[in-house]
Amino acid sequence: MNVLELLADLQRQHEKATVRAGELHDQIEHLTAALAEIEARLTDLATTRKVIAELAPTQEDSEEPETNSVCQAIVHAFHQRPDQEFRARELHELLGMPTDEASVNVTRARLGRLLRQGFLTQPGRGRYQKRT
Repeated sequence: MNVLELLADLQRQHEKATVRAGELHDQIEHLTAALAEIEARLTDLATTRKVIAELAPTQEDSEEPETNSVCQAIVHAFHQRPDQEFRARELHELLGMPTDEASVNVTRARLGRLLRQGFLTQPGRGRYQKRT
């Protein structure tokens, strides 16, 4: 091989290596962008988990139906009439509880808690029924 052929071969190898280096730089840019996106997502998920953990009641903070006599009475009423739908005011009347708005609102909150715990369903707005 003469010197000119050798130089031409070196030039072809150089051009090939330059193209491959460009391809690798493009891949690095793509992977760097993808990594930045996923790291941002991980940060968002960690923040969301932290906020939810701070807002969610702990086991000892949550009001369990068994530990509260009013909740026990409400749960008992639903157990006695599993197919019946109740409004908060109707439960107060059935259980002989005060029917003033403040008391009924407290019961609505309790019913919401029982709903979130999966004990009740809500077949209609303001109506609650035992989950079967």
